[in-house]
Amino acid sequence: MSPMRPAIAALRSLPRSQCRRYSLSSSPAAPPTSPFAPRHLLSIADLTPAEFTTLVRNAHQHKTAIKSGTGEIPHSLRGALAGKTVAMTFSKRSTRTRVSTEGAIATMGGTPMFLGKDDIQLGVNESLYDTALVLSSMTAAIVARVGPHSDVADLAKHSTVPVINALSDLYHPLQIIADFLTMAEIHPSSSSTSLGLEGLKIAWVGDANNVLYDLAIGATKLGVDISVATPSGYEMPKEMIEVINHAASTSPRAGKLVETRVPEEAVKNADILVTDTWVSMGQEEETAKRLKAFEGFQITSELAQRGGAKDSWSFMHCLPRHPEEVSDEVFYGPRSVVFREAENRLWAAISAIEAFVVNKGKIDIAAFDDGHEFLREPDFALQAGPDLGFCEDGGRVRRVDSGCVGEVESDHVACLYWGS
Repeated sequence: MSPMRPAIAALRSLPRSQCRRYSLSSSPAAPPTSPFAPRHLLSIADLTPAEFTTLVRNAHQHKTAIKSGTGEIPHSLRGALAGKTVAMTFSKRSTRTRVSTEGAIATMGGTPMFLGKDDIQLGVNESLYDTALVLSSMTAAIVARVGPHSDVADLAKHSTVPVINALSDLYHPLQIIADFLTMAEIHPSSSSTSLGLEGLKIAWVGDANNVLYDLAIGATKLGVDISVATPSGYEMPKEMIEVINHAASTSPRAGKLVETRVPEEAVKNADILVTDTWVSMGQEEETAKRLKAFEGFQITSELAQRGGAKDSWSFMHCLPRHPEEVSDEVFYGPRSVVFREAENRLWAAISAIEAFVVNKGKIDIAAFDDGHEFLREPDFALQAGPDLGFCEDGGRVRRVDSGCVGEVESDHVACLYWGS
């Protein structure tokens, strides 16, 4: 079976009546009908476990090289997109996705062309078929951040250049590459054949959404267990569970997916606690109803203690964060890795664009079978720009300039957050 679309059959069976807010009338792009057809990245399900591992490893390698003392761009990236334009079609606003994607394209010498909802309306004034053909004829790739997954799937179906999903209502692969890079950094391994995360447990406490789906796919592929706590009525659709289980079946050491309605059950023995927004874009009218339904699902130190999370548990959130989802104590405390996770979106984008645009979907899974020690946190000093000043001392970050609006001191947090 082609590694490109392992979830197609399950997605095609998804009935609209059983899916809350998800547009599943169209499957991910069909497998290529020609050996010259481009390969797309629409979900972590499109990757074999070895390919997913390699994308995370590449992201780490590029991060280490660029943030080292010399700061030189690796040879494989230098000018890799010179003279090429990458279309960025965004139906939804963003901070991390836009900055990381534009930064990745620029790092490789390319020109990002941002097309927001005021510039282009996918499938509104022009069919997705026509849009895909036009963008394909003028650009080297399409990075699409959309609402319904059918939009990015249709773009990929008709595009003659690679399409990368920068977010849809079903999947968020670039976020998940960044998430597993973050996990591998805080749980370092010297394994040459895997990320060394097998046996870890992720606890998801909150709404079942696109980030959770791709996170669960990635976790089960890499031997990481994931326990999901959602309120009744907000659980994962059974068809998506089938997709996740199918992804797990492609792995020789699959992780387990467990569902519960009790947050304490989910966090028991968990290494990493994760949540996301309870009210996604487009659900604003449901805010009051959702806030009531999710009472008791806020991640706090007390929840972790009651549930029996590991003593060394860490916290992750893809951002933006709202106070009801996680307490300030956890979000800004020593267990939080959210700002490292946010930075890692850049390295994830570089890795994915290199693989699917520069290398045309060919992921060299043998490149790291050299026994090297992998994913130790870099010990170099963070470089300060003209308006920033900060340093790294033994893994702990300290503020040294007045421009910072906050500070996090932690063995897990790699950088500060700051204001203008």
